[in-house]
Amino acid sequence: MSSVPLSLIVEVKARHDEARDIVTFELADPHGRPLPAFSAGAHLDVQVRSGLIRQYSLCNHPEERDRYLIGVLRDPASRGGSVAMHEEIQVGDLIQISAPKNHFPLKPAARTLLLAGGIGITPLLCMAERLAHTDAEFELHYCTRSPERTAFRRRIAESGFAERVHFHFDDGAAEQKLDLETLVATPDPDARVYVCGPTGFIEAVLTACKAAGWPSERLHTEYFAGAVTDTADDDSFEVKIASSGASFTVPADKTVHQVLAENGIEIMVSCEQGVCGTCLTRVLEGEPDHRDLYLDDDEHAANDQFTPCCSRAKSKVLVLDL
Repeated sequence: MSSVPLSLIVEVKARHDEARDIVTFELADPHGRPLPAFSAGAHLDVQVRSGLIRQYSLCNHPEERDRYLIGVLRDPASRGGSVAMHEEIQVGDLIQISAPKNHFPLKPAARTLLLAGGIGITPLLCMAERLAHTDAEFELHYCTRSPERTAFRRRIAESGFAERVHFHFDDGAAEQKLDLETLVATPDPDARVYVCGPTGFIEAVLTACKAAGWPSERLHTEYFAGAVTDTADDDSFEVKIASSGASFTVPADKTVHQVLAENGIEIMVSCEQGVCGTCLTRVLEGEPDHRDLYLDDDEHAANDQFTPCCSRAKSKVLVLDL
């Protein structure tokens, strides 16, 4: 696989058990030099081991330059990254990472509503730190299965914005559970909604917001995993390289990225699930079958770019700007 550029070597300075199955890793320059700046909502590409790169959101204060803090949920159903982070990465290890990148930035708003599901708290906690630092109006709703699975409870309790945070536990009393429909019932033209967490949680929030009349440009999301796609009806198609005229068949059981890599054409990839946008490629002719969670509806409708790590084709041929 052609990986994204990992330009930094950092040392694991500390790791802490934040909650059941959630560990934080504190990363710093081995020689004490300042790290590249980042903004709220940013993430890192982390090389967990050779050939295995995963994305983790930064969850420390965005003005800190001496460290990066990431939180990792151990997910037995994952593709290996989270388990490897938990079992293999130890204090003192040197690991390769990318510079911070941000596909989930905070935008100006009179009021900000942050909705976190489980480990989706990581970028939203960074946002809360930033919003509190700038005296902005916001509230954070944090939904988890139970208190013991709720990371950063002490940090939030000791923060200056603790009164703006509402915890909702699946195993708690009915009155403390998130009443999503009521929360978003009245669209605020000056507010923005940020949601991060499991795909089902994000979709529930987006569905409730859209049903209440929130405009899509006021809804901001970041997914941690790709969409579940029915591949039973997948068929083969052709991809043509505009620069050379070369054409390759993509069979039903392979991705565009895999076929191009087999033929010596490298595209930078990272998540391999259509979440991060690293592999985004321009389409000059043909109609993609979009299966990513990175592009929005308008960008899908334009059909002038797609994610070759997971998306396919509705037309017989896709001509790529490569």
